[in-house]
Amino acid sequence: AINVAKKLLAKKITVYTISPVNVAGAKQIETLEEINKIKLDLVITLGGDGTTLRVFRNLANETPILTINVGGNRGILAEITIEEIDEAINGILKDKFFLDKRTRVTASCGGKEFPPALNEIYISRTNLTKTAQIEIKFQNDTVKQKMDGLIVATPSGSTGHSFSLGGPILHESLDVLIITPVAPVYRLASLVVPDEKIEIICSQDCNIAIDAQVVKSVGYEEPIIIKKYKSSAVFIRLKKRGLRQMSKLGF
Repeated sequence: AINVAKKLLAKKITVYTISPVNVAGAKQIETLEEINKIKLDLVITLGGDGTTLRVFRNLANETPILTINVGGNRGILAEITIEEIDEAINGILKDKFFLDKRTRVTASCGGKEFPPALNEIYISRTNLTKTAQIEIKFQNDTVKQKMDGLIVATPSGSTGHSFSLGGPILHESLDVLIITPVAPVYRLASLVVPDEKIEIICSQDCNIAIDAQVVKSVGYEEPIIIKKYKSSAVFIRLKKRGLRQMSKLGF
């Protein structure tokens, strides 16, 4: 991170770093949440997909992010490796990039909206000794069945937990959501629906996991509303690829 900041400063770019990263010539902010108070042209993340998800969860607007994979993992969401940073900076300064907008979703309960998710929202029963009955309301239809939980995934999240449960892989640009049941008593396939409001009611107390990083608790039979977030997640892209996430999985 320090080396990347120094490269940007050398090109007379105003740079902010987040504590504990401290670089001479750069302005420092203490917490990730503070980036919403600053007008930024670009955010750069270094790490794995978990880092990218955390930044997008705390970014309320559509400031684009350049994702750099560091650490040896696949980096499904990453655009470049650290070895490609010089080429990337030069390309961005010459406007040789494009913006890739992705759907985010948010869950709310009792009038309180939780942070947005780029990949998925996972609703699971807290009592592991009894199967929950989950009711899904979408448009004018209702599906009710006993199951362990439910995943609502975005196209970006279609290569994540939903895929592990047999869900489809979607092109990242589609304006849809995937509803994937977790261990339903009777076979129930994933549903691909328009990215409109989904209401979920669970017969037991449940947890809401946001991109597998933040967990919120909800009481039984409290309606959970899942809908498209007000702003997209925006990636800086240097190369055009179709189904880029699927290619990272080795298909």
